Amino acid sequence: MTTLKIHTIESAPEASKALLEGSQKAYGMIPGLHGVLAGSPGLLNAYQTLHELFVASSFNEEELTVVWQTINVEHECHYCVPAHTAIAGMMKVDNAITEALRNRTPLANPKLEALRNMALSMVRNRGNVSEEDLTTFYAAGYGEQQVLDIILGLSQKVISNYTNHIAKTPVDAPFQKFAWSK
Repeated sequence: MTTLKIHTIESAPEASKALLEGSQKAYGMIPGLHGVLAGSPGLLNAYQTLHELFVASSFNEEELTVVWQTINVEHECHYCVPAHTAIAGMMKVDNAITEALRNRTPLANPKLEALRNMALSMVRNRGNVSEEDLTTFYAAGYGEQQVLDIILGLSQKVISNYTNHIAKTPVDAPFQKFAWSK
């Protein structure tokens, strides 16, 4: 049972209405997650802003997918894993990358695997990554900006993953074919 309301434009707090209208325009629908986040206009605004900032970060489409899905899978988010599977497809990310992330198997590309491992280390150690983790990450070709950009993506994913856990947000129809569970 959903424990948090999924708002429509009509039922949302006044300060969330324009944000939901933006979601409708951008996606052709209001994703369930956005409907739940609308219960707190500040949280919906923060989530949408973090999304835009992360998409504009130093990562390409494959790297964005690695960070998002690594965190989604580690947090066991029933909603975000299928949503980001669809998003990865729209971004033309190789399906082998998406499937490896969903199945928690190593990525064939060593640089992407280093990114996955750093994102996992950040989540599992709550940001207390080791010098060895950093050295390995830098040796793979990443730098300080990418460490910080992972934190940006993690910030976005904490909002969505935690909200979906509490709300038990139903997976939107376009993403249901990518259903996932641990």
